[in-house]
Amino acid sequence: MNSQQPASRTLEHLAALTWAAGDSLRLGVLRALARDSFGVLELCQLFDIKQPSMSHHLKILSEAGLVAHRREGTNLYYRRAVADSPLLAELFAAIDDTATDPQLRERLEIVQAARAEASRRFFAEHSQSYRQHQDLIARLADYGPRVLERLSQLAPAQVILEIGPGDGELLVDFARLAPTVIALDISAEMLAKARQRSEAGGVGSVRFVTGDTADARSLGLPAADAVVMNMVLHHTPRPEAVIADVAALLAPGGSFLLTELCEHSQGEKAREICGDVWPGFAPDQLTDWAARAGLVSVREEYLAQRNGFRLQLREFQRPAGATPTTPDFLLLTDRTDP
Repeated sequence: MNSQQPASRTLEHLAALTWAAGDSLRLGVLRALARDSFGVLELCQLFDIKQPSMSHHLKILSEAGLVAHRREGTNLYYRRAVADSPLLAELFAAIDDTATDPQLRERLEIVQAARAEASRRFFAEHSQSYRQHQDLIARLADYGPRVLERLSQLAPAQVILEIGPGDGELLVDFARLAPTVIALDISAEMLAKARQRSEAGGVGSVRFVTGDTADARSLGLPAADAVVMNMVLHHTPRPEAVIADVAALLAPGGSFLLTELCEHSQGEKAREICGDVWPGFAPDQLTDWAARAGLVSVREEYLAQRNGFRLQLREFQRPAGATPTTPDFLLLTDRTDP
């Protein structure tokens, strides 16, 4: 009878799910994929097993609906599936509540460091041609004026922090909107170009800081009324951690203006052209990460590009009186916040 088919499929799925979850290594993979996605070779490095064995485990997890994947060229990148049922939500919560293997933590830090180093190396090698590379994906002219317009509509800012200012095209405009402007970048080469551009534009008051957002939290920077990050998040090895850092750097009532690529299938192209680490982000994913950090989504706009990419212009706000939260994913690496 047709009425029996849904029950039959449910039982078959439950059998596959319980089989997939009945292995400690596969549970460890699900824990690692909770807040990040990894390629097969990265997972082999994390769990110190050979590729055929890891591919076998990933196939079981995929068939049970516990992981999702995307293809970039010949590579597959895996992420934990959305918990779309009470059973999955309870399973994932139980997994996340377990202790982390110290060896896995060390290997994870190695993988993340390799990603960060690849990004730093790209910008060091291409600092002179950064804008030409970036314009092949998305032009500043398409989103820069919108960012400046929105900043001018907000309450007058005392401090504007730009993370990853590129060659500094917007810093002169920011200096007209706030008495204190801070430019933060991991690339000393890019900061040098931004400084030259600012000084050529008659702005000598911008503060240039070398480091990432985690470094910025320990430097005693003034709380920012507005944080701007244009086309940077997809270059970072741990994007959710960056959003948590931004929340901590914002003043109560402050705004986080984020321009990013929507999730796309041109990862290999973007990596070759601009050294991208991530192939964009789903809007709901950014909203979820921001919420975990204590930020509220207040505005969003989407711009289609001729090359098939799609931009999202997002604004998140730290509610007045709210204290930024430290998402539980940070516990995976026992990161210490200042």
